[in-house]
Amino acid sequence: MPKKLLLLPPLSVSSTFRGPRARPAARPAMNAARTGYRVFSANSTAACTELAKRITERLGAELGKSVVYQETNGETRVEIKESVRGQDIFIIQTIPRDVNTAVMELLIMAYALKTACARNIIGVIPYFPYSKQSKMRKRGSIVCKLLASMLAKAGLTHIITMDLHQKEIQGFFSFPVDNLRASPFLLQYIQEEIPNYRNAVIVAKSPDAAKRAQSYAERLRLGLAVIHGEAQCTELDMDDGRHSPPMVKNATVHPGLELPLMMAKEKPPITVVGDVGGRIAIIVDDIIDDVESFVAAAEILKERGAYKIYVMATHGILSAEAPRLIEEASIDEVVVTNTVPHEVQKLQCPKIKTVDISLILSEAIRRIHNGESMAYLFRNITVDD
Repeated sequence: MPKKLLLLPPLSVSSTFRGPRARPAARPAMNAARTGYRVFSANSTAACTELAKRITERLGAELGKSVVYQETNGETRVEIKESVRGQDIFIIQTIPRDVNTAVMELLIMAYALKTACARNIIGVIPYFPYSKQSKMRKRGSIVCKLLASMLAKAGLTHIITMDLHQKEIQGFFSFPVDNLRASPFLLQYIQEEIPNYRNAVIVAKSPDAAKRAQSYAERLRLGLAVIHGEAQCTELDMDDGRHSPPMVKNATVHPGLELPLMMAKEKPPITVVGDVGGRIAIIVDDIIDDVESFVAAAEILKERGAYKIYVMATHGILSAEAPRLIEEASIDEVVVTNTVPHEVQKLQCPKIKTVDISLILSEAIRRIHNGESMAYLFRNITVDD
């Protein structure tokens, strides 16, 4: 039986030859174009989410949908309630008094977002915890380095922080760290809120804080004073492990090995280097936690003739009995930023004032997401700031 031929219909005059069938356009590579971003808060307490709400309001964005809570056995659980695939995710984590819980919340949320295929995970940590443990002490450890490694392992790709206790901490991380400064906001507060600030003198409560105080004094064109003496106890005076092993009375010494004896330190009587008589004294530092040293410094300044005393710091941790001690001390006002929640302390002590730094954090988030330069946020910032 002959095979039937299938004949194609003839082309009409109006028909146009279109060539071979075009292949469908290739899909763009995943994450090739810049995608959206989301802002999450990793805190389980309402008081700690205040800064995150301020930042999202400035960005015109909504806070990401997530649930962070503690189970009955004390374990932290994090649940992400929306898709984050291919997006830039910013986790805002303020550090309350329960530091270890806050760290675990941040680690678990970062890992959850990494598992959910987030494009980049940026931690916004205004006060970086364990920053005071960035040097070797006796037979301890450099805990800050350990925390940096844990954050990288959890999935963070970038960190935004503010006024690290030691700037060298940035070297602990294997990814970029933007160490913003709160000094422009505190300088603005001095100029706008302290009457007759031109009659003030910037004070360093110890020689270690002299560089920071000098930076403030030069920008405000004010004098500088430094408190020095036996009442101060700085971190540099602590053993750093190089005396290990400890000296033993009957220790045997290798014959012929005679090392020079290191003389013990003896601090001079406390003194104020600089004139504060009849002036406003402004003590500046990066952290105010245990306030005994600030209270002692205020008493010395009062004795030397200062008629008004302000304390200014970036991070107001204000632990333990700090509000009561400040209220009873010769300090007229304590000014801190909202990098750490301290609403309870403000209720206990009306001398505590807050400066909002959500503006610079929101601008940093916007610039990082858009791939813009961060140089604008570091204008006129020097190494000593």
